[in-house]
Amino acid sequence: MSSRAIVTLNGVTKTYGHFTALHETKLEVGEGEFVTLLGPSGCGKTTTLRLIGGFEYANSGTVSIAGQDVTNAPPYRRPVNTVFQDYALFPHMTVAENIAYGLSVKGSAVAPGERKRRVEETLAMVGLETMGNRVPAALSGGQRQRVAMARAIVRRPRVLLLDEPLSALDVKLREGMQVELKRLHRELGITFLMVTHDQAEALALSDRIVVMKEGKIVQVGAPTELYDDPATPYVADFIGASNLVSARYEGRDGVFDLLRLDDGTLLRRIGRVPSAGEPLRAVTAGIRPERIRLDAFDGANTMEARIIETLFHGDRVRLELALAGNAGRIFADVPRTAGTGRHLEPGGAIGLYVDPADVMLFAPELRT
Repeated sequence: MSSRAIVTLNGVTKTYGHFTALHETKLEVGEGEFVTLLGPSGCGKTTTLRLIGGFEYANSGTVSIAGQDVTNAPPYRRPVNTVFQDYALFPHMTVAENIAYGLSVKGSAVAPGERKRRVEETLAMVGLETMGNRVPAALSGGQRQRVAMARAIVRRPRVLLLDEPLSALDVKLREGMQVELKRLHRELGITFLMVTHDQAEALALSDRIVVMKEGKIVQVGAPTELYDDPATPYVADFIGASNLVSARYEGRDGVFDLLRLDDGTLLRRIGRVPSAGEPLRAVTAGIRPERIRLDAFDGANTMEARIIETLFHGDRVRLELALAGNAGRIFADVPRTAGTGRHLEPGGAIGLYVDPADVMLFAPELRT
């Protein structure tokens, strides 16, 4: 992270009775960044967001926003606004009244003329300039989400917190709103901190992703970094799809790590260099389904497999495959044209190839 930190968590722990939802968490979010907290249900991502927003309070550690300690400050004392999963709009108010509400409450009220100007400006920003007089019930799900966004940004917060903001939308609408979120972030220039369990959404929108598991941060990085160089099998399997197979580490051959699968297949991998004299160890090899090619060459990085099932995915076909010698099951995502001249039917035998640059190695016990 190169920009100045606007949100800082320092050793933050949150417990509910005997359950620890967040373990001594440290995190910095830079000013103007789009950062996503990603993980399965119960991993601590929503708890983290609520601690930053002031809807929960830490048992230990500190929360700072814009250089101020806000650990025990109420939400209205923090320069943040939140867009909730269920929009939380007032049904009896018009769109314009919903957006203006935060500008009229005690402590943040602005003059009526300025209020009207800012509401109109914000409506135009989210593409709802003709809908100010409608009530929420007369809007589509995507339009209600835009109103929720407008209500949150009209007060010009330093940080915008987004709690699963697109989860209630259908697939096509969700994809459209992702484009709108990216545009709003660019135009506003403020910090966006989003919670989601949708990996594709996180990859598409984020400058950095914080991957969480069981109340702890597992890895933080740019989308390309997490996808191409995951630190653990958990991250590899959560960010995109990964085939994880057991192997033995057999040392080095020039620039390659040598990995032996259970069926005897040799995988060469371009990567880090373990210390000299490292004994054979059990490791995990990772291969992205889309990096597997339907080619068989003599030598390393060629695998023999049997097709278990084929699944049509539009321009691609997903093959479920059983490796020879009971070495495990994997998936391969190949273009539809890859099957030309081949019989990609269940039960058929096929050769596979993976480039050494596309083999991942997970072996924390190997010293570097």
